[in-house]
Amino acid sequence: MDAIIENPIRIFNIELEIFDINDNAPHFRRDTIHLDISESTSVGERFSLNNALDPDIGVNSIKTYHLSESDNFAIEIQSGRDGSKFADLILKRDLDREGQAVHNLVLTAVDGGAPARSGTANIVVRVLDANDNAPRFPQDHHTISLSENTPIGSLVAKLNATDLDEGSNADIEYSFSLYTSEKTQETFSLNPNSGEIRVKEMINYEELRIYDMEVIAKDKGINYLTSKCKVTVLVTDMNDNHPEISIKSFQSPIKEDVAVGTVLAVLSVSDKDSGENGEVDVQIPAHLPFALNKTSPNHYELVVTESLDRERVLEYDITFTVSDRGSPSLTDNETITLELLDVNDNVPRFPQSFYTIAVQENNAPGAILSSLTAFDPDLHENQNLVYFIVEREIVNTSMSMLFSINPENGNLYALKTFDYELEKEFLFHIEARDSGVPPLSSNATVHVVIVDQNDNAPIIVSPWHATLFRMFSYRDARHQRLVVIAKDNGDPALSATVTIKLSTVETALKSYSDLIEEPLEYDIFSDLNLYLVIGLGSVSFLLLITILVTIVLKCQKPKPSKGAPPCRNSVISERNSTIADSTLVSNDAYWYSLFLAETRKGKLVVRQPVPKGARYVVSSIPRSTGVTDTSDSAASTLQV
Repeated sequence: MDAIIENPIRIFNIELEIFDINDNAPHFRRDTIHLDISESTSVGERFSLNNALDPDIGVNSIKTYHLSESDNFAIEIQSGRDGSKFADLILKRDLDREGQAVHNLVLTAVDGGAPARSGTANIVVRVLDANDNAPRFPQDHHTISLSENTPIGSLVAKLNATDLDEGSNADIEYSFSLYTSEKTQETFSLNPNSGEIRVKEMINYEELRIYDMEVIAKDKGINYLTSKCKVTVLVTDMNDNHPEISIKSFQSPIKEDVAVGTVLAVLSVSDKDSGENGEVDVQIPAHLPFALNKTSPNHYELVVTESLDRERVLEYDITFTVSDRGSPSLTDNETITLELLDVNDNVPRFPQSFYTIAVQENNAPGAILSSLTAFDPDLHENQNLVYFIVEREIVNTSMSMLFSINPENGNLYALKTFDYELEKEFLFHIEARDSGVPPLSSNATVHVVIVDQNDNAPIIVSPWHATLFRMFSYRDARHQRLVVIAKDNGDPALSATVTIKLSTVETALKSYSDLIEEPLEYDIFSDLNLYLVIGLGSVSFLLLITILVTIVLKCQKPKPSKGAPPCRNSVISERNSTIADSTLVSNDAYWYSLFLAETRKGKLVVRQPVPKGARYVVSSIPRSTGVTDTSDSAASTLQV
């Protein structure tokens, strides 16, 4: 200090030296020193610390600093130009925020007094996070089973990656890696914030059974870190697919005579499901003439097991029913139509094997008699029938000259007019033949019966029998006129008349000139039965006349008469008959019967008197040697 003295004024410089004693302890301006050190700080990094203050000086001032024990930090004491002491905090080991986020240290400042005094300050080192930890998944690979047809939006998995860092370094974002297929990314969605994987599209086991995805977890640090997790989704099958059937080959149409065992179709079956859901069985309806043979797990053959007949079944609708073994079972079916081709395996058949056709005589030539149609169940040319008459000759006449059959429809025609009195029946065969290769045929017997019409009037052969008249007396007129009518029972009835002029004489019968009877000429009858009927009818008629005449003769005895001139027809005959060679001596009734029979055999009957004139001789000679006159059905007049 300066001291001033007046009178005279003088200034004296006074210097007062105070000797220090260590009466002050070192102290820090702040009791706590906060340091933020990144965990990424390199080892050896220095951090300045606030120095301690000590008002003492000299040796009593701050001499050194001490740091509490630490594995990560140490201090280094520095001296200032003014001799002050301060300490630097040095990082001697890497920090790990995740291991220890805060380090609490104690810094002690010690002076050089004796005794020494000290002061402390707390150093709080907060380790700042560095993005030195990548996100972590609990496991690197997840395998998840998921049923197909899981509803859209269903949760598949929730990935929860963790990051030991903090702040943005711990904020995680999820995404699919480039190794995740587009199909997978179309099927599943991934929430980038929550890590939830959900169904985005319907899952079809038959389309894709395994989905592989790689999920990346990335933090939001400046220098972000990532980690990956693989997720495998195994799709479990549901019985949601109907079994399918595919016809690989099929023969249609086929011939109806196909051999038993012939393979008609080859088919395959499949089911996109798995396990029992994909195991299939195939069936066809029972009672069909086919069977299914399994040639491999999914292939079958349809074979013929019985002979086929197109005429019985034209075609078959074969339904294949395929069903899986799932629960519930699913089925599907496929129908094919098997058409049968005709082969010529059926013989044409007539409805009857024997036809009786009645034909009225005097029929018009060319008139249809009947339609004789056969049936052939085959098709096309195998069914096209041709009809013809099996050739046969009768009495040197061909059937084709008498009858004709339409080759296309079997209509039978008469080619001529038939006369019952000449021909009564015909027997022949007709044949129906198809157009197949080789052709098949069958025949039927045709019996054409000619039916009689009332087309012939009765014919009076001759009124020669004496019993036709009673005994004349002298009172009777010498000349008599007798009209005889012969009438049949036909419809309409036909008749014939004859007028007989009689002259009585008193002389006895003398010799008669030779008389040749010229009987009616008849054609041959081929129907013996009809001939007998006519013959019996004629005989019965003559028998009736004979009985009547006999009765008359019993009542009256004829007078002897004088010789009479020869006449064409005689009214006197002898009843007794004798047979010598082919010459007959017969009564009138027998002669008439013989006349009817012999003329039908193509012979002439000749009646002439015996030389003595008491009897008639009846002779049968071939027609070619005698005179033939055909009697008309018109009325005639005989002169006696």
